[in-house]
Amino acid sequence: MSKVAVIQSASVPFDAEASTKKAEELIAEVAANGGELAVFPEAFIGGYPKGTAFGTAVGYRTERGRDEYARYSNGAITLDGPEVQRLVQASSEHGVFVVMGVIERLGNTLYCTALHISPTSGLVENRRKLMPTATERLVWGYGDGSTLETMDTPFGRVGSVICWENYMPLMRQAMYAQGVQLYCAPTADDRATWQASMTHIALEGRVFVLSACQYLTRDAFPSDHPFDVELPHGDVLMRGGSLIIDPSGKVLAGPVFDEETILYADVDLETKTRAHLDFDTVGHYSRPDVFSLTVNTRRADSVTFTS
Repeated sequence: MSKVAVIQSASVPFDAEASTKKAEELIAEVAANGGELAVFPEAFIGGYPKGTAFGTAVGYRTERGRDEYARYSNGAITLDGPEVQRLVQASSEHGVFVVMGVIERLGNTLYCTALHISPTSGLVENRRKLMPTATERLVWGYGDGSTLETMDTPFGRVGSVICWENYMPLMRQAMYAQGVQLYCAPTADDRATWQASMTHIALEGRVFVLSACQYLTRDAFPSDHPFDVELPHGDVLMRGGSLIIDPSGKVLAGPVFDEETILYADVDLETKTRAHLDFDTVGHYSRPDVFSLTVNTRRADSVTFTS
């Protein structure tokens, strides 16, 4: 039996140092409450610029929008930067495996990434979002299959699927085929309908689902930051809705809306084993003679130098 935690909290947009400091404090709190795994929301460090158009329309960009993008890019982090080192240190010091949503900068491109940080091995995975959703594609690059991995931990096999990647059936199947037991879903989707998707995934994969979303308000952003659309919940940009579900579809914690909180649940992997009596989507309930999936896990580089 292991204790896991889902963080529902606001990032500090465009301020990586402040968001990292907040993350360190939350990791310490999880450890103090006996948690061994802490799942943070999508883009917790770097920020999710909800409602921001970056001055774009079809065939048109503005100088103000380029200024907004420059601030966003400057608030992103690199894998070899001090923020990741501080997260590695916090994970090690407190003995907590951390799944952290970040905006990663590589060269001149930003990626929406989930870092997997082990208390014993440091940064063990940077899981880049394969398919940015809608206008996210304006500011985020595409990940590739080389980061589509799961990994063993003392409390189960962990994998992450980011936000609307969870609506991609073949993506989910690839994760199930890698034996994921603790299915982490950092997200920016705060709709009540998200719970239905998370429940379906728990039942489909016979997995523990840990979904983390921010509770984010307008005043978290700099005072001069523009919002280009009318936000449906006024000053609340993301309402949360984080939750933890077991492989039978039972909700163990949440969903919680409209406040910052940490959700906890005890995880017994025997629950997953029992659930596979009557269903295994990549095993006895599959039909490989009819359906098959090929996953390309090669790194996709745009430029390759050879000699």
